[in-house]
Amino acid sequence: METAWIARMMTRELATLRGDIEALPDEASLWATPPGISNSIGTLALHLAGNLQHFVGTVLGNTGYRRQRDLEFSRRGVPRAELLAEVDRAAAVVAKVLTTGPIDLGADYPEAVGGGYRVVTGDWLIHLATHLAYHVGQAGYLRRLLTGPGATPVPAIGIGALVTARKIG
Repeated sequence: METAWIARMMTRELATLRGDIEALPDEASLWATPPGISNSIGTLALHLAGNLQHFVGTVLGNTGYRRQRDLEFSRRGVPRAELLAEVDRAAAVVAKVLTTGPIDLGADYPEAVGGGYRVVTGDWLIHLATHLAYHVGQAGYLRRLLTGPGATPVPAIGIGALVTARKIG
């Protein structure tokens, strides 16, 4: 049950990232980095998709995905359609792995993380979810910076979108 909740939060964030990518006016905007901004929306999308496909897909789901982390930060000019496909693949692997198999949240995560740390799986999944949300927030602000005040809004996904949300009063 808990991993299904984590999966829903992650796929919700990935849907928001997808909306930010779709709302950009052109392909060049995907790779723009205004002064003081080090990662473009395209870079953030590649990083988040690779991160989840590795840590959830490969490590927990044995998908065989091979992460190339350096390319997540060095590739440029990847077409919007390809970025969206990567985000969709990450969402699909998160949904499948975290909702179909038993995952012991109290067990050690099967791989050392962050330069040689051992953590329990539940801590790591929450870390991955908050890492995702942090970078999706960055992408949203960057999109607004690049497109200006008249841009197409991307709606935030509110509390009512939670599966367990019930309107009261």
